[in-house]
This record gives sequence, structure tokens and C-alpha cells, in this order.
Amino acid sequence: MKMKDLYKKEVLQKLKKDFGYKNDLAAPRIKKVTVNVGLSKNASEQSYKEAVGKTLTKITGQKPVPTRARKSISTFKIRAGMDIGMKVTLRGDRMYDFLDRYINIVLPRVRDFRGLDPKSVDKFGNLSLGMRESQAFPEIKPEEVEVVHPLEITVTSNAGNYENGLALYKYLGFPFKTN
Repeated sequence: MKMKDLYKKEVLQKLKKDFGYKNDLAAPRIKKVTVNVGLSKNASEQSYKEAVGKTLTKITGQKPVPTRARKSISTFKIRAGMDIGMKVTLRGDRMYDFLDRYINIVLPRVRDFRGLDPKSVDKFGNLSLGMRESQAFPEIKPEEVEVVHPLEITVTSNAGNYENGLALYKYLGFPFKTN
């Protein structure tokens, strides 16, 4: 079952029952997913930027947008307007398809994966995950990888608090650790 259908048919009913929501629109739902890569030391290398852009395009199906520095920081050799990262924001069907692939295909392929830490859900119900390398995605072929780079995935919800957010993610099938 696709994640969007799972949410509408099962998760919504469980959330309404557990937290006493009277309206479907009052129940928490996922608003967007942001996939981000910081360029760090390699911000000035054009080939590194292109490799990161290709990787993000393959993973998400969308062209990434460069994120620019708002002000200069001399300690880090950053100038205002300089590209310091790349990001893709997913909404709607693409968002649900990405999350479905991430939970069911990518996470089982991650080396030494034992579950997501419940502490990765913040006090507003948003989930932030980091990956050391993007090679766990099936779209990335190891022989074609030019550079290995980390990426961050942020799942933004309208849950409002930690408990509602954690319940939403657990019902959607996110594999959290049990202590």
C-alpha cells in the first residue's frame, strides 16, 4: 500500500482515536520533505557542486536549488552570496513516493542500521535525519559515484508537539528504536 493511501485509510483513523481529533484536518500530517547537502570545504569547486546536483536530482526527481550565504564569515572563508549548499523541497505525491522508498528500500540498505532514534523528532513534531553517504539509494550506482557526500533529510509536519509527531511517524512505518 502506498504511503498516501496508508495515511488516508489507516493512520488518520488511529490518530483521531488516540488523540481525540474530531476533524480529519486537525490531525497531524506531513507537509514537506527537504533534502539538503552542505558543500562545506568544497563550496568553491564547480565539479563537486555538479556531482552533488546530479546525485540529488537522481534521488528526488527534482533539480536542486543552491543555498547561498546571507552574510560573510571570515573565519570560514565564506562571502555573502556564495553557494554553501544545495536543497530540494518535496511536496505532494513526490514527497510520499520519496518517503515510501526511503523507509522500505533505503533504510534497510544502510550499513549497521538498527532503527531511527526517537530523539530525532523535535519538540514541534518534525523529524531530522542524516546520512553519511547517499549510496544506499537504489538510483545511485556505486561505479558512477564521483564523490561521496553526506545528506540531511528533514520531514516537516504540522503535529505541533513531540508526542503527536512521533505517533504520526510510527503509524506511517518509520522504524524507530525501542529501548
